[in-house]
Amino acid sequence: MALSNSLPLPMHLDISVPREISIPRSYPFSSSSSSLSSFPSSSSYSTPLTHSKGFNPLPAKRLQKFINKATPESETNLAADAFTQFKHLLLPVTDTNPYLSEGTRQAAATTAALANKYGSDITVLVIAEKPKESLPEYETQLSSIRWHLSEGGFQEFCLIEQLGSGSKPPTAVIGEVADELSSDLVVISMDSVHSKHVDANLLAEFIPCPVLLLPL
Repeated sequence: MALSNSLPLPMHLDISVPREISIPRSYPFSSSSSSLSSFPSSSSYSTPLTHSKGFNPLPAKRLQKFINKATPESETNLAADAFTQFKHLLLPVTDTNPYLSEGTRQAAATTAALANKYGSDITVLVIAEKPKESLPEYETQLSSIRWHLSEGGFQEFCLIEQLGSGSKPPTAVIGEVADELSSDLVVISMDSVHSKHVDANLLAEFIPCPVLLLPL
C-alpha cells in the first residue's frame, strides 16, 4: 500500500484547445530586480501554450480577411476622394488692399486652377469689419478679384459679402459660410494668418472641411 502511494498519479492533458500556463517570474526574464521593475508584482505570468510544429492558428486567408476588416477599402477610398474631388471651393478674402496682396493673388490663382482641374464652382467670401459705405475702394477690390480669377481661366463665381461684421471673428464667419454651402475645400493664404485676420488655431474648430493654407 505504501508502495502504491509513492507512484505518480496518471495525468490527462487536453491540448485540443490552446490554454494558458503559468511561467515562473524568472523565465524568460532576468532574475535581477531591475529587469522586472516595470511588471506587476504577481508571482507568475501567463503566456499562450506553444502549438506543435506545422500548426498555423491563423491561416493566410483568415489573416488577410482580418486585415481587410481592420482597414476597409471603402473607407480608404472615401478618405482619398475627400482630397481629390473638390466640387465647391470657398475663397475667403480678408485683404484690405484694393488691388489685393500677393498672398490673396496667389490664393485666387490657386482656387481658379483647382476649379478648372476638378470642374468646381467658386464662391468668393469678402469679409470686412467696416460697412460698405466706409470702404471707398471696395468696388476696386471686387474688380481686382474678378481680374485675377479670369486670369486663371475662371470667369464666373458666386460672391458673398460679410461687411460690417464687427466683433465677429472672420474665422467663425468662414466656418459658417463653409457649412452652409457644404464647401469641399477652403483656400486661404498665410497672409491672412500673419495679418491676424484669420486665427489658425481656430480653423479646425470652425471650418468643417479641409483647408488649404498657402505659404507666402
